Amino acid sequence: MLERLVAEQAGVLTVAQARTVLGERAVRGLVRSGRWRSISRGLLLAGSGRLTREQQLWVAVLAAGSSAVLAGATAAIEAGVRGLRIEPVHVLVPSARRPGRRSLRGMPIDMAAVAVHRTTVLPAAHLEVGRPPRTIVARALVDAAGWASSARQAQEIVAGGCQQGRVSPEELAAVLEVLPRAPRRQVIRQSIDGLAQAYGRIEFVRCCRRAGLPEPELSSRRTDGSGRAGWWDAYWRAWRVHVEIDGTHQGDVRDWVDVRNQVADLEHQNDISTTGDRVLQFPAWLVRTHPDQVADTVRRALLAGGWGPDE
Repeated sequence: MLERLVAEQAGVLTVAQARTVLGERAVRGLVRSGRWRSISRGLLLAGSGRLTREQQLWVAVLAAGSSAVLAGATAAIEAGVRGLRIEPVHVLVPSARRPGRRSLRGMPIDMAAVAVHRTTVLPAAHLEVGRPPRTIVARALVDAAGWASSARQAQEIVAGGCQQGRVSPEELAAVLEVLPRAPRRQVIRQSIDGLAQAYGRIEFVRCCRRAGLPEPELSSRRTDGSGRAGWWDAYWRAWRVHVEIDGTHQGDVRDWVDVRNQVADLEHQNDISTTGDRVLQFPAWLVRTHPDQVADTVRRALLAGGWGPDE
């Protein structure tokens, strides 16, 4: 059992764990002989060398107490997100209990600084299966953005995770949906919507290519009925078909797994446009999850505008 614990926790053990397996007398002997090292109050290292990065992460989690998990930039880095600061080590604990502050005092010089955060919302869906325990990358990035030193840094954190392919705008929005009091919530929401719209445009062009449809002009200037200038996300000038890709909105995210009702509503709305002005509107998640449905609607609009498949 000791070997398993040492392997699973990179050699970092609580005193209680060590005593349960070896007994108090044996543990004291290992520490006194220098074979084991006392790291801080209640924590031991089954060895005598300097702490590795993995060991520092375990020290932070175990020192913070039960139910503590790696979070924010730390959890995101562990998930493979690049470009984030490795210090301090961010740990999240449920607000219903007090973190083990005594164990966090008197840390050795080879231990990174630890920042402990408390939360009232930490559902099982936000926890990653891994060692050390940590939050999923979407929750990690939302937290990291909320704890950022500036709004600009928060935006860069959110964008970086998406651009590196570690998370989708929809996943971020789903996490933000259950965190009504998240710091910098509005900034994060705006960043997610912008990313969803940008990614939606990319996916939309791919969708058109796969369906054998002509490629549209992107970001075309338009003027509405009141004379205000704006932009179409996609425009087929020859057949007067306009498409707008909406960002990720709360209602979309809440129902994006079971979208049959929303698809039916959008199809009904778009059917009107295919026989009239041919102005189509698609949420980004629909372009991503139902590309064939989107392509079929666009095809009908183009045909209604005079396009032929051989053109």
